[in-house]
Amino acid sequence: MTRNKSRINEKQNEMIGKKFQQLQEELNINFQNDKLLYQAFTHSSYVNEHRRKPYEDNERLEFLGDAVLELTVSQFLYKKFPMMSEGQLTKLRASIVCEPSLVSFADELSFGTYVLLGKGEELTGGRARPALLADVFEAFIGALYLDLGLPAVFSFLEKYVYPKINEGAFSHVMDYKSQLQELIQRNALGVIEYEVLEEKGPAHNREFVSRVSLNKEALGTGIGRSKKEAEQQAAQFALEQLKKK
Repeated sequence: MTRNKSRINEKQNEMIGKKFQQLQEELNINFQNDKLLYQAFTHSSYVNEHRRKPYEDNERLEFLGDAVLELTVSQFLYKKFPMMSEGQLTKLRASIVCEPSLVSFADELSFGTYVLLGKGEELTGGRARPALLADVFEAFIGALYLDLGLPAVFSFLEKYVYPKINEGAFSHVMDYKSQLQELIQRNALGVIEYEVLEEKGPAHNREFVSRVSLNKEALGTGIGRSKKEAEQQAAQFALEQLKKK
């Protein structure tokens, strides 16, 4: 009986090893200490069911990863948005490191399939639980930092998180109009004005085209489902143009 249990455990460990080797290959990351990687994906329910084995859950790594994620995202935002105020940066960072965003990052990387769960947690759908997935993503960041350092974390985020910021996935919390106004006032560049150039589409699916001008000279044009959204997009384009000058 003991031999059978030992063989079963060996097979399970071999399967887990292959699973995480596959993950590393997909992410193009090679952990020096595989135990840290395993720990990042180990839920407390799994540890509770394997008390005789030296398993450790991911809660401490999650704590560390949360801090590392805030630092690395803060640095990226600080460099990318030199005109953004402290309050705006804080608001934007919060939207990037909040639970829904972390869950979407984890889902995109299929992290849920790698989590080591106890049977009870598995049966109640724990693998898809948002809080669990967000914790796993933070724990992975913590493990990556401990094993390979900040450069590896930056490299990972440059591939899977920063592009989403660049693509405007979090633009709904960014006030480009305020940034533009601040830039214009700080440099005494003149007066900015917004005007609606066009309204099109049926009432339930309206689309607006807005333009922002500086001293009567067009700076940028934007399109949106509302006047506010169109003006924000126009202001974003104008900011990009002014930064190039």
